[in-house]
Amino acid sequence: MELVVVSGLSGSGKSVALAMLEDLQWYTLDNVPAQLLSLVVGELVESDDPKFERLAIGLDARPRPQDLPVVRRLLEKLRARGMHCQLVFLHASENALVQRYLDTRRRHPHSPALAGDRTLADAIHFEQELLGPLAESADLVLDTSAMSVHELRNLVRDRVASQPRDQVALQFESFGFRQGLPKDADFVFDARFLPNPYWEPELRMLTGNDRAVIDFLESSAEVQAYLDDLARFLDNWLGRIEAANRSYLTVAIGCTGGRHRSVYLAERLAGRFREEFPGVRVRHAGLERLAAKATPANP
Repeated sequence: MELVVVSGLSGSGKSVALAMLEDLQWYTLDNVPAQLLSLVVGELVESDDPKFERLAIGLDARPRPQDLPVVRRLLEKLRARGMHCQLVFLHASENALVQRYLDTRRRHPHSPALAGDRTLADAIHFEQELLGPLAESADLVLDTSAMSVHELRNLVRDRVASQPRDQVALQFESFGFRQGLPKDADFVFDARFLPNPYWEPELRMLTGNDRAVIDFLESSAEVQAYLDDLARFLDNWLGRIEAANRSYLTVAIGCTGGRHRSVYLAERLAGRFREEFPGVRVRHAGLERLAAKATPANP
């Protein structure tokens, strides 16, 4: 049996994630109170019904603080029994969450009607504090701030539903330090000290996926030495990470804008590890932001 427990901030995309798993033939339950999770899972596990072989449960967005440690303890017990269990936590920036609630005109679960004169921003902060311990203990944390519904569905399919049980789900992510550190990264490496194609006028508007930028960076001994060092570091430690039963690993490489150096390094590292980890993924957060800005707003 496989179990995925989906939690996260209200408005971060939990319903989208569960819907994708349901489309992939997982049996899904939403808004299950944390204090009832053990009872629900126990009943379904003991039933031996084949339709529960792949089970995804969305936690209620209004848990009691004392119930949250129960989730982690339950998953540890189930893993000890040989079950494949994952805790996936979704979050997004405050600005993204506020905009989503304004667009949908939905009420936040911890909104004023339930908590005096609490504003929407206050409700988001309250929930962030409440769910903080759950986020810290999650197997996979997904930042959906800049994701479309389609991108999130693809990510859930590739990183959650399709990942082999006995292999780490490895993702290389490029980003720009100008936009802040990615919150879903396990390792963060800085490429800002490397030669920057941005200062070459003919390369400025290109990306690390373009041949001219690739040639520029491959001609730098400094860039190649750094690439080799990163690959050597990961090669030395990935085996131990797998041995510790880690399900996910996100390696983030940042440059100033997330357009050239970090994109190149993420792609090259993915290429080096793809034979050992066939399901390795690459995500370019900086390029996603540029694409989102270039897309005209819907009327």
